[in-house]
Amino acid sequence: MRATTLTIWLTAATLGVSACAAASAPNGGRGSSEPPDDPTAAVAERLDAIDSAVTAWRNAETVERAHAFAEVAANLVVGPDGPGYGDRDGDGAIGGAVDVGLLPGFDGSPPGLAQALAGTDCVVRDVLGGSWDDPRSRWRTMTDAIDAWRPDDNTMPTLPSHPMRIVGWATFTLASDSLDEARTYAGHAAIHVRVSRDALEC
Repeated sequence: MRATTLTIWLTAATLGVSACAAASAPNGGRGSSEPPDDPTAAVAERLDAIDSAVTAWRNAETVERAHAFAEVAANLVVGPDGPGYGDRDGDGAIGGAVDVGLLPGFDGSPPGLAQALAGTDCVVRDVLGGSWDDPRSRWRTMTDAIDAWRPDDNTMPTLPSHPMRIVGWATFTLASDSLDEARTYAGHAAIHVRVSRDALEC
């Protein structure tokens, strides 16, 4: 079921799901496809929005709210040209709607907010997780790890990009009907938000 759901999300992203739909939860600011004047501030602001979504997901009182905020967090990472972007929880709206992702899209254009900091070693290591010369291959690595994940076989540590791991935990939350599981997965996601934020300061 998890693989089927992910396939549907990937198909929707490939068909170009609109980023202009209303958000089902706070979207943390749509941003702009124009390069930011202060790339570090733009990345910090996006990570703040992801952090807020993860906190709300972790504190959700219903599984539906956990799903809504997991959707927000994942969409803020991948952006409209990345895998699974859109109405991930099926409520008819896009939570976390943005014009550009934290990470690059499938074709690398727009490049993603963090790409502007590709000269910063810690950002390359922890946020970007390496080179994005082949964005489709990078995203395939993530989706393969998500498809291979099992509760007793955690594949998320194989991903060098911590924001990608956030997308993974959001995906597992959206595939679960358990609020306890959703909150546990949000706790994992929160660790990767912290690592990503620390990368801006090292």
